[in-house]
Amino acid sequence: MSKRHINRRQFLGEASCATVGSMAFLSSVLNLGAINTLAARPHILANTGDYKAMVCILLAGGCDTHNVLIPTETSEYASYVATRGSLALSNNANPAQLLPLNYNNGGKTYAVHAGMTRVRDMFDQGDLSFLANIGTLIEPIANKSEYDSGLKKIPLGLYSHSDQIMQWQTSVPQSRSAVGVAGRIADILHDMNTIPEISMNISLSGKNRFQTGNEYNEYSISRSTTGANIGFTPFPYWWSDAGYKTSLKNNAIKSMVEQQYSNVFHETIGTLTKQSIESIEKFRIALENVVPLTTTFSTSSLSQDLKKIAELISVRSFLGASRQIYYVTYGGWDHHDNVIGNQNAMLPVLSNAMAEFNDAMNEINQHDNVVTFTISDFARTLTSNGNGSDHAWGGNQMVMGGPITGSQIYGNYPSLALANNEFNLSTRGRILPTTSVDEFYAELALWYGVSPNDLGYILPNLCNFYSPTCPADLPSNYMPLGMFS
Repeated sequence: MSKRHINRRQFLGEASCATVGSMAFLSSVLNLGAINTLAARPHILANTGDYKAMVCILLAGGCDTHNVLIPTETSEYASYVATRGSLALSNNANPAQLLPLNYNNGGKTYAVHAGMTRVRDMFDQGDLSFLANIGTLIEPIANKSEYDSGLKKIPLGLYSHSDQIMQWQTSVPQSRSAVGVAGRIADILHDMNTIPEISMNISLSGKNRFQTGNEYNEYSISRSTTGANIGFTPFPYWWSDAGYKTSLKNNAIKSMVEQQYSNVFHETIGTLTKQSIESIEKFRIALENVVPLTTTFSTSSLSQDLKKIAELISVRSFLGASRQIYYVTYGGWDHHDNVIGNQNAMLPVLSNAMAEFNDAMNEINQHDNVVTFTISDFARTLTSNGNGSDHAWGGNQMVMGGPITGSQIYGNYPSLALANNEFNLSTRGRILPTTSVDEFYAELALWYGVSPNDLGYILPNLCNFYSPTCPADLPSNYMPLGMFS
């Protein structure tokens, strides 16, 4: 057997990569203006005795959600079929391509893709709802005429993957911001958790803007991480002096990070690394106390990521957590080709993973404390490019969990007709969003414990959608969509 040689990159990775996300950004140490502004704002913290968590699932690539939630009222379904053409799902096919939802709002009825049986079941039993025609907006745009006038502010890089993913995560579509919604929430509420070394934001998909704050960043963890494999890699057990060399290495690292440095950058890196090491140990203890779940999870990467999140929620007390925000990516939705075939394969994976996670929340008695939701770059064009669909704007997303009022379709589902449609921006069927990301996030944030005083920090554009004096005039029970009872 050959000895394991650790190069500089591996050493730095093992020392801090996995957990540097739980600490403050180096840049934000110098960004005292943002920190002081935040400190000066009055906060109303929720009761720290309770527990609440959010789980964000990014459907990266731009999911064609017009084939996720489909109108089935006769005239609206006819418009859907006429516009979508070869991309339309049949209501009469054998086997069926649509699963009707137990929903009727003034004659408006809907169905989901036939591969989403478990989503249909959760909707019908009150555990899941849809957000119709939601998208990134800087300010309200009433119709195509206002859009064409040039008098309304339009998101930067509209229809661009990188820009639209970023804007869903930051809710600041007018700039390419590095600070995200969950990061700002952590800036405000991080002190609700009792172990400061553990971030409120935990990612199963590495670095992301959604969880990046002015003060706090995400803690990244792998679905394969356990109490046994987290932290520094020891020297191989079969070395006769493995224990001695491991001790020397650990002591050397401890000496470096505890040393007092005159250079502010060296001192900051040392402090961050020391805190990272401390958070590794706390995470190791938490993971060692995970009790295996009886809920069966599928083998897909998304299901396994959600399983790890469920395990972490089950040991939240070991992490000192009263509030947590989790983030995971399920990619591959950029279907410029073979929309039908790709969605037939991918939507069941999404549906099953979400239902399995919902089952696990029931198992660990946290169903009423956790809200899970999907986001995506954008929806797709209503018309086909031949076999696929292209980049568009407004689409449909899902929100799941015990705290929400389920079996609902929030927002306004638009007409899918191409002609005489005030929300259609092009001959390809690009739909103008009628519900902003801000409206959705505002309601989530208030449920989570953010004070109305802080909504302006969390969502800088929120007042564009309400009165000029908001958020000061918003009541503590402000619920624009009514997702929470």
